[in-house]
Amino acid sequence: MKKNVYIGITATLIAVLFVSALIAGCTSTPSKPAAVTTTAPAAATESAQSTLVIATTTSLYDTGLLDYLQPMFEKQYNVQLKITSQGTGKAIELAKNGDADVLLVHSPTQELAFMKDGYGLNRRSFASNSFLIVGPESDPAGIKDMTPEAAVTTLLVKGTNKTAGIAFISRGDNSGTHSAEKTVWKNAGYNYTAQVQKSGVWYVEAGKGMGETLQMASEKNAYVLTDEGTYLAYKKDLKLTPLVSKGASLLNIYSVMTVYNDKQPVEKIQMANNFINFLISKDTQAEIGKFGVEKYGKALFIPMTVEVPTAKEGWVGDYSTPATAVAPATATAPATAATTA
Repeated sequence: MKKNVYIGITATLIAVLFVSALIAGCTSTPSKPAAVTTTAPAAATESAQSTLVIATTTSLYDTGLLDYLQPMFEKQYNVQLKITSQGTGKAIELAKNGDADVLLVHSPTQELAFMKDGYGLNRRSFASNSFLIVGPESDPAGIKDMTPEAAVTTLLVKGTNKTAGIAFISRGDNSGTHSAEKTVWKNAGYNYTAQVQKSGVWYVEAGKGMGETLQMASEKNAYVLTDEGTYLAYKKDLKLTPLVSKGASLLNIYSVMTVYNDKQPVEKIQMANNFINFLISKDTQAEIGKFGVEKYGKALFIPMTVEVPTAKEGWVGDYSTPATAVAPATATAPATAATTA
């Protein structure tokens, strides 16, 4: 009898425990799965460094000025500069095609046309120097200390008469320097295309940057028009000396502008404006003013804070007002303004 009672009690306890387990299984909150730790991609956790493409003239590349200023701007704004240098004409073409964010050149007439056609904003002049006519120290043409116009006239007359030792190397690439050369010819009373360009073997179109053109002229003992900065940077490797350095037509003004088109995001335009404001800032102007002094004994460029050249109306752009415009006065904001730069 006791054995049966014991067995009954045991069976009852087992049944109670079984039912309790079932109830607990149905009503308890499921345990949370183990936490999974994931590492977000770097691009998601850190904003990627922005990039600004600058189309510029070879003289600013050959002199090393932009290489000098680049790390200062990049550190201040956390923006990577990508600099492409070629003649002013090609730089402007690049900007018109929307393949650059900033245009930095030295051809006022081309710049003003670029702005008038609605491709640019916030044109600012930031530095100047002079063009020079350099040539062999022996000066077989005898142009030393002439006016630029008298010098090219002498070179043309002697060159076309096949005077020994007379040769002129032109950039021939629609650059700012080439444009300045054509201005000198025009001021001297010549039609460049009809009377100069194909006037004989004495006149050679290099189709190269300023540094390479100087080297070619040095090898050929020829005359050449050059910006002063590039000449000073290459001087030690050249057999050329300055012969003509005075004259209104030798003025060389460097200006910068933001590239505009209706697909350019506002953020990118503002970034370009920051670069312009950096160039005309007091600190950067001081850096420009001392660039080259230690190495060449003379500054390669004159900042606007030191001297503002006298030039034709419009040639010198504003150099003190901050760049703030994000669209031309007659245009609406870029269509993609809401997109990221």
